[in-house]
Amino acid sequence: MKTHSKRIVVKIGTNVMTNKDNRIVVPILKRIVDQVARLYEEDVMTVLISSGSVIAGKEVLDDNEIDTIDNAAQRRQVYSAVGQPRMMRHYYSIFHDYGMRCAQVLATKRDFDFGRHRDNMINCYEGLLGQGIIPIANEDDAVSLSMSMFSDNDELASLVAELVDADALILLTDTDGIFDGHPDHDDSNVIKSVSTDQEVEQFIQESDKKEGEGRGGMESKINVAKGAASKDIVTYIANGKREDVIIDIVHGKDVGTRIYKEDE
Repeated sequence: MKTHSKRIVVKIGTNVMTNKDNRIVVPILKRIVDQVARLYEEDVMTVLISSGSVIAGKEVLDDNEIDTIDNAAQRRQVYSAVGQPRMMRHYYSIFHDYGMRCAQVLATKRDFDFGRHRDNMINCYEGLLGQGIIPIANEDDAVSLSMSMFSDNDELASLVAELVDADALILLTDTDGIFDGHPDHDDSNVIKSVSTDQEVEQFIQESDKKEGEGRGGMESKINVAKGAASKDIVTYIANGKREDVIIDIVHGKDVGTRIYKEDE
């Protein structure tokens, strides 16, 4: 079994993996997995944090099929519970083509509280990573409500990165990083690096948007990124639809926005 000298956590946002019709784009998942497989051969082990379960559930269940469920939270639970197997079927099939194995790890926020639950999570991740199995984490939407919910998968990604002692956290979205203005304006540019002490909130407020069916946005990402960076996990916000974006970041290329601790 190959031993890996580096670990990264990669969060794939809803807007990365869906098209304008709000459906999962499998070729994008294949490009992500291809990069994970190539990094595996470079002694880099990846943990994926994958959105998409609710969207996948909606591909299976028509709204009319659950129109008797009036509660929005319950509808989300049903979509997620149905969509999780569909998402994992995509991942299992793609990783299988590379001769690799993957595993699903679902969690609620309370699982990261210090104690037995957290210890169990650590044991699970260490067991999978030690065997060269790619963990694919997501919030357990089927049972996660109110106080046990993450603010979004960005928060989950940062907690997993800390749990597995990751060397880097990569938050993939559908923009090239944090801009110094609105991303659609020609005179706006990507801010290449941000320290944990630097104020960029004025730019975030102007360009923020949510992650489709997800709960995240750029404001969430920068808050999570600064939090992770303050714990010595260098964090990147980058465009997940860009060719070889994960590879380029790991190889030190100038891609996306890098968030780092001031004393690095």
